[in-house]
Amino acid sequence: MYFEELKQNLIGLVKESQIKLGYSDTSCNLYYPAEALNHLLGTELPIPQLETALQEFGTYAAEELGIVAFSRKGELFCLTVPKEGAAYVHEHVENNGFLEAFIDCMRDGHCTIEEVLAVFHRFSNHVTVEKSDNEEFDYLIYFTDGVPDNYRYCLHEEFGHMIYHRFTPREFETFAF
Repeated sequence: MYFEELKQNLIGLVKESQIKLGYSDTSCNLYYPAEALNHLLGTELPIPQLETALQEFGTYAAEELGIVAFSRKGELFCLTVPKEGAAYVHEHVENNGFLEAFIDCMRDGHCTIEEVLAVFHRFSNHVTVEKSDNEEFDYLIYFTDGVPDNYRYCLHEEFGHMIYHRFTPREFETFAF
């Protein structure tokens, strides 16, 4: 199981939330369908075994994030990073500047693809851009060499607004857009 990948995903989501909303000395709830957790863990576990794996993960991540708890409603899991974990992310996870600049660009949703690409190119000359022909998103953008960020950014223009989703490379590959 890829516990480290799930931990890094949680850290990335907490950091993204802190950039968007500011740091708060509170716990952070993050929601994952069972399928997404299985993708991140590299497993195909049924719900009962996934719950056992998440209990083990809670202990695995404890040193940095505190005990990550979870609850479930049907196929949807809520992973709770305690306030100690939010503080760890705030104090120890360095902001490389890219995510903050990207979120600033996307903040009101009225940005153009050219403005988004300018942000990527400000941080690297190694940017991959793919125009998509599927219904899920219009553009796939990522740093080819994974620096400063290894996420896959899927952008979609909807009713005159640009929206995005970030995926780890494994999530992106597994979802097979």
